[in-house]
Amino acid sequence: MIEVVEGDITLLDVDAIVNAANPSLLGGGGVDGAIHRGAGPELLEECRRLGGAETGEAKITRGYKLKARHVIHAVGPVWYGGHRGEAQALARAYRNSLKLAAEHGLKSIAFPAISTGAYGYPIEQATPIAIREAHGYEASLRIVFCCFSRHDADVYRRILSLEA
Repeated sequence: MIEVVEGDITLLDVDAIVNAANPSLLGGGGVDGAIHRGAGPELLEECRRLGGAETGEAKITRGYKLKARHVIHAVGPVWYGGHRGEAQALARAYRNSLKLAAEHGLKSIAFPAISTGAYGYPIEQATPIAIREAHGYEASLRIVFCCFSRHDADVYRRILSLEA
């Protein structure tokens, strides 16, 4: 099952929320900072032990003070115009997050629009990639795309409706 919601991903009651992380995994701005603030200092301590992550990689931690029981930290690509393998790297970030959820027996996962904030990936180009990767897991996993803005949620809904 694939859903689109508009709101704050840190408030969702799901097995895992995905953090659009930077390679250090030590927090930052946007959704990354909000997740670290919501989870509390224990998340930062656990992330320090993970040793960072490469673009396209995903790593899992506990959710600590969040409603979500886990945080999956996925490092998306910085947008350079689409000619440096950004689409493949973004697909890997979604795919690796979904794979971790499946390996840990999770039943629900919520994603932000990875790489579309500070990393500059255009939402219109990122959304089809996210949805395509989700389709391989929707039978066994409740997948929520949580968008902070109405515009982004509308893009997800429109692209999902084109597939129906």
